[in-house]
Amino acid sequence: MTDILIAGGGNAALCAAICAARGGARVLIAEAAPKAMRGGNTRHTRNCRVAHDAGNGILTGPYPVEEYLDDLMRVTDGRTDAELAELTLQRSAGIWDFLETQGVRFQPSLGGTLSLGRTNAFFLGGGRSMLNALYRTAEDLGVEIRYDTRVAALEIDRGTFVAATLESGWDTDRPAPERVQARAFVAASGGFEANVEWLREGWGEAAENFLIRGTPYNTGGVLRLMLDAGAERVGTVDQFHAVAVDGRAPRFDGGIVTRLDCLPFGIVVNRDGVRFYDEGEDFWPKRYAIWGRLVAAQPDQVGHVIIDAKSADSFMPSVFPPTVDDTLEGLATQIGIDPDALSDTVARFNAACVPGAFDPAIHDDCRTEGLTPPKSHWARPIDTPPFRAYSLRPGITFTYMGLRVNRDARVLFDGAASPNIFAAGEIMAGNVLGQGYLAGIGMTIGTVFGRIAGETAARGLSNAPTRDRVA
Repeated sequence: MTDILIAGGGNAALCAAICAARGGARVLIAEAAPKAMRGGNTRHTRNCRVAHDAGNGILTGPYPVEEYLDDLMRVTDGRTDAELAELTLQRSAGIWDFLETQGVRFQPSLGGTLSLGRTNAFFLGGGRSMLNALYRTAEDLGVEIRYDTRVAALEIDRGTFVAATLESGWDTDRPAPERVQARAFVAASGGFEANVEWLREGWGEAAENFLIRGTPYNTGGVLRLMLDAGAERVGTVDQFHAVAVDGRAPRFDGGIVTRLDCLPFGIVVNRDGVRFYDEGEDFWPKRYAIWGRLVAAQPDQVGHVIIDAKSADSFMPSVFPPTVDDTLEGLATQIGIDPDALSDTVARFNAACVPGAFDPAIHDDCRTEGLTPPKSHWARPIDTPPFRAYSLRPGITFTYMGLRVNRDARVLFDGAASPNIFAAGEIMAGNVLGQGYLAGIGMTIGTVFGRIAGETAARGLSNAPTRDRVA
């Protein structure tokens, strides 16, 4: 009999599996994806936001818990479980050492991205290399991993896990069901962002125009089963981490490279050629995550970034080339915007720009006056051809509605903590993220609560032999 069954195969699931196995448990992971696409959204990540008291040669300076918490409160506007948020950030200080012990290696941050060298630990080789290291460690510890295997049904008796029905080959004509009993269950199977019908409950027909940056396997199957069994829900169906991505990105699995970082260097207009938000409100690392939702609220869920030659080399190059023209009218025609409308918007923006010392590293004095919405910083007239445009769509990374947990990662049923059901990662991230996002915090939540879930589940197995555990 399996001691602990874990649904999911990403960072949170693996952290739980490793910690549970080190605690003496026999662990089975059910990963819905095939081996080549294992790991959920972790495949696309690059870094993890961690609290630390000093730089270490890779991290360029200190990032204390107090500053981290202040950043989180700003982006969520206080919509977070304060206890779980503080726990997450405090425990984040141990992530570097924990992951390094599992074989994960780190590197300096990439230049021209989000200026995260002080706050975020970047994985050497990116998310896939990080995943490979965790899988090797899990396998060395005896964790059994089944790919192409989904949790098709759950047997839960008044908040206590009894068994699950696993289906191997679930996406074939002949799925093979198997009833698996376990003494504990960890839900670490991600959100429901790849389930467009579920997204439509919060966004209506607009959901049809969303692009999914991550895995197509995060359809919310386990989340639905848990909610149907009486697990408490946290968050709302319309909240998610989404960024503005290139409108030419694929519907699923485009990954981090589809994000566009040029928005602070120009203006953003909707399909009617009208600006709708302050592109220079704050530093890009603190504002990039609001733009997916902003674009989602526009007609047809479309936006366009307009920049000129002065800004062409100011940001990380895009994976798709921009649309280019020597005139604004020609550019507008190419991207399907009324030329007169775009020309008028640009003319009013240019006239409102106050001359100053342009410096993207600080809150400079290049701003607009008498314009709604304003551009608070980095505002320069768009007047130097050739002009460039990037079309935008909302790119969803993961959803926030999920399972309510306590500080032991136990799932709550009618206010009571389950004795043997735990949750970690995106499926419970809404406890910390009521809205908004900080770069890298999704991996932080997954690592912290994956460890807690695995350690706590293993401790609950009274007859499990004790192995050496990693602090």
